Amino acid sequence: MENSQSLEIFSCFLLLLFHFSFHSWACTLPEQYFINCGSASSPTVYGRRTFTGDVKSEKIVLSSGGNSPVEDPGSSAAELYRSARIFRKLSSYELDIAENGTYVVRFHFFPFPALGNLSDARFNVEASEFRVLSNFSIQSGSSFPLIEEILLTIPPGKFKIKFVPSEENSFAFVNAMEVFPGPPEFIPDSAVLATRGVDNYNGLLSSPLRVIHRINVGGPNIMPNNDTLLRYWIPDDYYLFNKNTAKNSGTYGGTINYQSPGATDCDAPPSVYNTAKEMNIVDNSSQLPMFNISWCFDVKKGAKHLVRVHFCDIITRARNEFLTFDLFIDSQFNQKIYPYGAVSRPAAPFYYDFVVDSDNSGFLNISVGPRSDSRNPTAFLNGVEIMELITGLASSTGGSDSPKQHLLIIIGSVVGGVILVLVLLIVVFCGLKKRKWKPVEAFDWPLAHLYGGSTYSRTTERTVTSSPAADFNLGLKVPFTEILYATKNFNKKLRIGEGGFGKVYKGTMRNGTKVAVKRSEPGHGQGLPEFQTEIMVLSKIRHHHLVSLIGYCDERDEMILVYEFMEKGTLRDHLYVLAGESRESTSRSTLSWDQRLGICIGAAKGIHYLHTGSSGAIIHRDIKSTNILLDEDYVAKVADFGLSRSGPPDQTHVSTAVKGSFGYLDPEYFRCLQLTQKSDVYSFGVVLLEVLCARPAIDNSLPREQINLAEWGLSWHRKGQLEKIVDPLLVGKINPSSLRKFGETVEKCLQEYGADRPNMSDVMWDLEYSLQLQRTAVPREPYEDSTTDVSWNFQMNILQKLPSQSIQIGEDELQHDSTHNFSDVSQVNASEVFSQLSIDEAR
Repeated sequence: MENSQSLEIFSCFLLLLFHFSFHSWACTLPEQYFINCGSASSPTVYGRRTFTGDVKSEKIVLSSGGNSPVEDPGSSAAELYRSARIFRKLSSYELDIAENGTYVVRFHFFPFPALGNLSDARFNVEASEFRVLSNFSIQSGSSFPLIEEILLTIPPGKFKIKFVPSEENSFAFVNAMEVFPGPPEFIPDSAVLATRGVDNYNGLLSSPLRVIHRINVGGPNIMPNNDTLLRYWIPDDYYLFNKNTAKNSGTYGGTINYQSPGATDCDAPPSVYNTAKEMNIVDNSSQLPMFNISWCFDVKKGAKHLVRVHFCDIITRARNEFLTFDLFIDSQFNQKIYPYGAVSRPAAPFYYDFVVDSDNSGFLNISVGPRSDSRNPTAFLNGVEIMELITGLASSTGGSDSPKQHLLIIIGSVVGGVILVLVLLIVVFCGLKKRKWKPVEAFDWPLAHLYGGSTYSRTTERTVTSSPAADFNLGLKVPFTEILYATKNFNKKLRIGEGGFGKVYKGTMRNGTKVAVKRSEPGHGQGLPEFQTEIMVLSKIRHHHLVSLIGYCDERDEMILVYEFMEKGTLRDHLYVLAGESRESTSRSTLSWDQRLGICIGAAKGIHYLHTGSSGAIIHRDIKSTNILLDEDYVAKVADFGLSRSGPPDQTHVSTAVKGSFGYLDPEYFRCLQLTQKSDVYSFGVVLLEVLCARPAIDNSLPREQINLAEWGLSWHRKGQLEKIVDPLLVGKINPSSLRKFGETVEKCLQEYGADRPNMSDVMWDLEYSLQLQRTAVPREPYEDSTTDVSWNFQMNILQKLPSQSIQIGEDELQHDSTHNFSDVSQVNASEVFSQLSIDEAR
């Protein structure tokens, strides 16, 4: 078998060297290890490969003890997924590897009832001294198997794959495994380091690669039976930022001309290269297209990734030596793509590899766009693969594997218990002796409920719908004593703002995490309904540009919300200050125009998610500069959802009393009492003017015609003299084309009737356009806008997946529709993030 395998690989290699009349590569999948775990049967899968049962296999060595087979013969799932092997302690498979090379290792996971409680399955998987899956788990009830693919270099000899339960009571499992060598030079040892664009990253083969995304751009799902290496490829539409910019090329009817140099069908099958996304160009008097096609992929934060982009010119349908376009990766790198510099024939595939350092956003953006020096102003992309470089080393310790570890745990627990008792005794003694804890205003009840809290709760008394408070996420409840600790008994020195709901305090939790605590006060005009609305909305949604509710307290008469602390405060804090009784404003901003546009784009993304991220779209109803907060990196997050409303998608508006802030109120909503998503668009248009002019929405100290910012700003825009009212600190620093586009966006947002306003998706697009015009190096006159070279690099952090959920807000229904798959931070840990709300006059 080994000689046969060598011959097959050698044949593939010969075809690679001698490309004469062959139109495709004879890349044959090697016979190696295809394992049906926990079973004696050997099903044939994909019509091509037999998975050998591990129960009686002579070629597969299992460590003795700690593992057991489990089968569910009555399952309706494919035969490969009717069995599994469970590992109660550290266990391993041992395989003989004959040749050095890059191997494909796949793990198949499919939960079925006989496996037990899948919530207890949490484990690590180790291979070649690396932890390739860390603290891994899978949800029960899935209809599809989860397949994890690892690419790694394996030397000849014994190759062990270890399954290690993360905790003493957890377990590991696997349904099937694949281990086989990839083709020669399948993964290079070096690639261009895209974050700097000039250096190469060396040593790719020294670390495993975990496949995160494998995308068939412009085409359908590709199943393993149609791929040379049994890979899945999925469509790109979910990751596409703006679907209006691109169109599917259609399936190419000719032959894909694999050639050397270039790609082989081991790199990607013909079904990847015979489809593509191309620019959706509308013929408008031969004007150049003004956009890029952009995709956004979720990746691991702060990690290195190998990005492989696949190209094949099936667009021009004939040799076109004048076709060039740009590829962008995030905001730090661009590569000129010249298909006929990489290959010499039409429909000949090729690819580029890049190593990318991801930032803390958790997203990686890829764009293609036209070049001004190309005679054929278009761009296309056929496929994308993204693989994470794994650097974590194996530890090989299981939850129940080591008696010595048991002893250490017992000793540690005893010692820790003794120390805890001593500390508590000292604290109690000192507290009785000194009594330095200050009382909480009029509160006279003890602080002994350290984690229990009061049995009385305002949310159990009633809800907005007069239904029990079971709808609330009780896991977010924070004891009042913890709030007291964090805020040092609501120390006045820690007060950072005051709004319609109450006062906001900066706090520090016991673990050192900084938080913002928003405490209600009687007589502030907002109470239980707003409190409950905020909890129900924010406990169900997560997005990179929305604040995240972490906790709330409703003991006795208290209504307290706890958020992420936003280091830079509100957007208004960075635009102007209000001084004296006259409320006269003074510009104080140090933000550049680029920074201001970036903040506006981030806020627009948050509002866009509210409007489209669920079937019962949420209307914020109080968009203003004090409800847009900035973190330490000036990332914008929309805050304060106490006035938000939701409505069924088949309704064009919600009839409700007028609430909001003067200066930002939609005039149509004010007149007709009909609230729509376009009401938020109007308010956001006012915010855009605040950002440009660095002055309040309403300033009574100014002459009558200048009091209302929206009216004043529009009057100057209609004169074509918007530059005369910009923040003095920005004078001469804004590209005229950028200002012109920004002004057009403001005018569209501030239209009197909602039907004439754009949706937030269009606003996002226009702001991105304005930012790229600002970054355009060559100054342009107004008439040049239609032919501007827009080989921009977009940086667009869009949204990630959310589970389907439903909640109630008042009489409305708010549902998260899993078909949208929107969320920037769907996996935020509640103990790690807090947000600040309502600084100064935030309602």
